[in-house]
Amino acid sequence: MKVLRFADVVNSGVAFKKRVFIRADMNVPQDEAGNITEDTRIRASLPCIRMALAAGAAVMVASHLGRPTEGAFKPADSLAPVARRLGELLGRDVPLVAHWVDGVDVAPGQLVMLENCRVNIGEKTNDATLARKLAALCDIFVNDAFGTAHRAEGTTHGIAQYAPMACAGPLLAAEIDAIRQALAQPKRPLVAIVAGSKVSSKLSILQSLSGKVEQLIVGGGIANTFMLAAGLSIGKSLAEPGLVDEARSVIEAMKARGAEVPIPTDVVTAKTFSAGATATVKKATEVDDDDLILDIGPETARRLAEQLQNAGTIVWNGPVGVFEFAAFENGTREIATAIAASSAFSVAGGGDTLAAIARYGIASQVDYISTGGGAFLEMLEGKTLPALEILQQRAAAHVVQHAIN
Repeated sequence: MKVLRFADVVNSGVAFKKRVFIRADMNVPQDEAGNITEDTRIRASLPCIRMALAAGAAVMVASHLGRPTEGAFKPADSLAPVARRLGELLGRDVPLVAHWVDGVDVAPGQLVMLENCRVNIGEKTNDATLARKLAALCDIFVNDAFGTAHRAEGTTHGIAQYAPMACAGPLLAAEIDAIRQALAQPKRPLVAIVAGSKVSSKLSILQSLSGKVEQLIVGGGIANTFMLAAGLSIGKSLAEPGLVDEARSVIEAMKARGAEVPIPTDVVTAKTFSAGATATVKKATEVDDDDLILDIGPETARRLAEQLQNAGTIVWNGPVGVFEFAAFENGTREIATAIAASSAFSVAGGGDTLAAIARYGIASQVDYISTGGGAFLEMLEGKTLPALEILQQRAAAHVVQHAIN
């Protein structure tokens, strides 16, 4: 994937004292009082901002927060807590600028944060008039927001069409490189772990991966549907019986390639869905009609862990059980531990996956942790992300123009 990289722009000296508009993803969780409860996305944005400041640029940072209504700003929509936290991390004041679409006063060497971009009318629809106004604010547009790359919006796509120069920030570039290494040029065997509550939400990803991977490990409600497809009873567990044929076709497609969808041979069940429910380990062939499957069993977990030890590349999206409940976390813990211990190149993404990584303290042992949710899944599926596509187009045009000059 050929895109112009901000690091190359900075190294060439082009960014010196220029106006740089950085689209970051600082959509962080907050408590009811508005306090930031987890700042990973802010920290992940620091290298790009520091790179621009080191070049003496006049730096504007834009982000969204939550799901505001366009044209109807509310105090809860404000990026003020984000600006404060960013200032703490950078050790400098970060002014927050409201009503910025028609102009931003920022000098070389200065940094400002622009108020919630999704409040601007036309942001979500990628309005061309808004996009041109955004592009007029800067000399260089830098997209460093992988988490929004699957959306064609004013600050992710439109501005990149019209800005004098458009490039990828270091975080976005790292995401592209990691996922390409995992899927386009993987060391084999390639193993994908795809888990979640519904097959329907990840069916296209499962179908896409079934033609690429040697093993497709499924978990959660998805695994229950695959168990039905394999002829097993799952009691009253969460599943989608209407998609059994689709699950079976994935199994058959894998088998035709000599690949595998490992079906659990044992499971952990309960009679109710609660943290205090009694956990019972059962063979997968002995699930009662009133059982809920809430985790893979220890035998299955050990078998999958052994397979992960032999993997060349691992892509992980989703815990394999209800790991939030201690009685049903063993499967996810075993998977996480096996990934951490494996010599395979590992890429992980998705909110629940990141929570599991944090819970088991393995962040330093996973080669790349994606900041994206939907964007990560769409790249795994092989889809073209709008925000990346426009950067590719601009990079191609840049090469042509450079050749002409």
